[in-house]
Amino acid sequence: MPGTVVVADSLPHTALSELEGYALRHCDGRDPRALREALADAEAVLIRSGTRIDAAALAAAPRLRIVARAGVGLDNVDVAAATRAGVVVANAPRSNVISVAELAVGLIIASVRRVLPANRSLRDGRWERSRYQGRELAGTTVGIIGLGHVGTLVAERLAPFGVRLLAHDPYVDTEAAHRLGARAVALDTLLSESDTVTVHVPKTPATIGLLGDRELRLMKPSAHLVNTSRGGIVDETALTAALTQGRLAGAALDVFALEPAVGNALLGLDSVVATPHIGASTHEAQERAGREAVTAVRCALEGRPVPYAVNTPLATPVPAEPVGGGPV
Repeated sequence: MPGTVVVADSLPHTALSELEGYALRHCDGRDPRALREALADAEAVLIRSGTRIDAAALAAAPRLRIVARAGVGLDNVDVAAATRAGVVVANAPRSNVISVAELAVGLIIASVRRVLPANRSLRDGRWERSRYQGRELAGTTVGIIGLGHVGTLVAERLAPFGVRLLAHDPYVDTEAAHRLGARAVALDTLLSESDTVTVHVPKTPATIGLLGDRELRLMKPSAHLVNTSRGGIVDETALTAALTQGRLAGAALDVFALEPAVGNALLGLDSVVATPHIGASTHEAQERAGREAVTAVRCALEGRPVPYAVNTPLATPVPAEPVGGGPV
């Protein structure tokens, strides 16, 4: 009898087709009761961000062998509880790196060229060319915080713009940064010398509040800050104060400490370009994430090492991630 795989969030049909031979059971993972009922005899569950796998869900799933997240973040999975229950947890850490890097570069340009307020002004019936004068990237300094997969791709994509690149990542050596055309520097140096700062670090106890009031005061009043990594790494209260007091020229944000971020004070500022956490929202990234999650499920149920397992020695060895960078 084939194992039962619960599909608790929407996944691409092309990825699910690779589970031929398994019994697929779809449910609305946002409904805790429906999820627990679906997991009763399941051996695997596929999720994205909408489903929360907590201790109660795990307790309702005595046969569960793997939780596979078609995406990067595991904020919605109680990894410790899964480990205690002997359940493998795996994600798809490299699935969205190109999409996030491309969005970061787009937000940098949108911020320094004041695209959003100019668009809003024109839609309101005004033609104000002189009011929305921005600046070129060429000849400016861009600081990249975190040289993991995304930070590396951002550096590669920015180099042709003729920028000077600075990088800060305590887990990446000077030579590695140099190969990307960047100079490795201390965080304070990066903040004080950069015209644009872009953040690409995972959310960990060490990075929560990494950019607070002290750090933002080191930045130039003409500088722009971009965050496509995780909410909470930038202190939003301190950022709001810096922007409203003219100590920072602009910010572009795809992530927020509390999401959905409807009502966030930053959204009322003309100096802020904001998107609703769409870094991974491309067809290509979702396809890759789905395929990687399905591969993890098949490996677990077929007794093979699980790629990108985060809580078990069954994980397939992969290159170590710089803690400062990583795919976020």
